Amino acid sequence: MDTTTLTALALYAFVMTITPGPNNLMLTTSGLIFGMTRTWPHILGIPFGVAVQLAAVGAGLGAVFALEPRIQTGLKLVGTLYLLWLAFKLWRAAEVSDASLAKPVSFFQAAAFQFVNPKAWLIAVTVIAAFIKPGETYVAQLLLTSVMFTVIGIPCLAMWAAFGAGLRQVLHDPSKLLLINRTMAALAALTAGLFWL
Repeated sequence: MDTTTLTALALYAFVMTITPGPNNLMLTTSGLIFGMTRTWPHILGIPFGVAVQLAAVGAGLGAVFALEPRIQTGLKLVGTLYLLWLAFKLWRAAEVSDASLAKPVSFFQAAAFQFVNPKAWLIAVTVIAAFIKPGETYVAQLLLTSVMFTVIGIPCLAMWAAFGAGLRQVLHDPSKLLLINRTMAALAALTAGLFWL
């Protein structure tokens, strides 16, 4: 890849990772409920899942989606149901201490979620179409792209989790925690709706 393409790819990776989406909403919630330390597997699982997804799309899965759009519809449905389930759980959580019986998203759960996350599919398909050129260096370009998304993504993702963890430190009033949990629940439900626009 030439310098111009690398710069454009880096900017794209930053913008797509830092902007709100299902992953960032879930990380903020995890930071709030579980704290930063217990959220790290979730943070690290996302770029791993993205790398596997980029490899799958690069190997031709994007073409399968183009031929069979019902697969994408199925993935949207699963992603929507997962976010609505998350919204329901958040709505019912009265305070952070209620999370003692819950478990944070694991590394592999976070990686697997990328396969039902429409924003992640959009990123993968766009990256392969716009930044990866066919030819002898195709696999090297895919690897470089995965590394770039990981290096740029981890700090961006950690920022969202740290925001949630920061709220955890500040909010000790149960009524304020309830308000934050219900706000996050509403945002999760709205994000699920955005899958269908």
